[in-house]
Amino acid sequence: DYFVKPVAPERLVISLRNALKLAELETLVRTDRSRMSGTLGVGDIVTRAQGMDRVLSLCAKAARSTLPIIVEGEPGVGKQLIARVIHGSGDRAGKPFVTVNCGALTTDEVESALFGHRKGAFAGATSDEAGKVLEAQGGTLFLDEVGELPDELQAKLLHVVQEGEIVPVGAERPVRVNVRIISSTSRRLLNLTKAGQFREDLYYRLNVLPIYVPPLRDRTEDIPLLVDHFIGRLAAESGKRVAGISDAALELLRRYNWPGNIRQLENAVYRAVVLCDGAYLETVDFPQIVAQSAGREEAIRLAAAAAAPSAPVHIDDASVPARESANRSTMPDRFVAQNGEVAALADVERELIGFALRHYGFRMSRVARALGIGRSTLYRKLREYGLDEGLESDAA
Repeated sequence: DYFVKPVAPERLVISLRNALKLAELETLVRTDRSRMSGTLGVGDIVTRAQGMDRVLSLCAKAARSTLPIIVEGEPGVGKQLIARVIHGSGDRAGKPFVTVNCGALTTDEVESALFGHRKGAFAGATSDEAGKVLEAQGGTLFLDEVGELPDELQAKLLHVVQEGEIVPVGAERPVRVNVRIISSTSRRLLNLTKAGQFREDLYYRLNVLPIYVPPLRDRTEDIPLLVDHFIGRLAAESGKRVAGISDAALELLRRYNWPGNIRQLENAVYRAVVLCDGAYLETVDFPQIVAQSAGREEAIRLAAAAAAPSAPVHIDDASVPARESANRSTMPDRFVAQNGEVAALADVERELIGFALRHYGFRMSRVARALGIGRSTLYRKLREYGLDEGLESDAA
């Protein structure tokens, strides 16, 4: 884009807004490509909540190992995304990432889907099938809701973890496999084990490195980031020109407890984008959230207030909409200190290094490469700025 000086403020705002939207779309495209190629990284997780710091740190450490992992959390918190990030950040990046929903199949279907079968093994087996484990050869097998796995298949999964081999249905010989197993569950496996619903030996084999993902209601500071992320992607998919969300609508989403977590938030934003007729999402675009938060009568009142007039309105009689507050999305300049002066170079550098550490999950080689400095220089600056606390214990 370009403009000819002197430029009107409105034209300048449009140019800046277009540049920001282009940057958002480029980020979304890059994330989708990483997802499809199996190279998602810690930086692709949309969060700034302190409650997610440990999750990001554990993801970075898990990516450097081949240990079995269990991702625990309520439905909709993004357990599969965590598994994909671990897969895409490690040595198996770009290799197959195969998902099996253990709670959506019957016992016979799970066994055949996991371990495959030979032709004629049972009625309807007209050809050999490799199964999900072999499909994930060299990559990662993600067992979604592993706590729902039938008892008889838990023993076979234990054999896979211990011996690294499977026996397809109807086969006479075992087949060697090389897969990393990441499991997820929305119920505590320890409680299922104590209740006798999950094998204790399999639990200890899978629960080597547990990662708990907190629910969205415990990290509400992530809601604005997630909403902006979803608006950028969903508006592009639906062909709508939605620039953002109003303060009132965002506050409504902040106050809601989100029992369905991030998945529910995404669905609510998608519905709002489809319903929205303006440049910004408003409270009226979230009728279900309003109905659950303030009651059905309030949702009806908002819908009626925003409804189209029953009769044509002459151009001379049309009301002028209130101009949006100028400081709706104001942000402090990162290069200006609190006293109004330009920040010291050391302060800016310290903030940048701290951001890079969190962004790349404390992977020092990646941080140094992104900053364009050597690792020895990076460690020296960490000591100078007091950012090296806990790094030695992490490395150990």
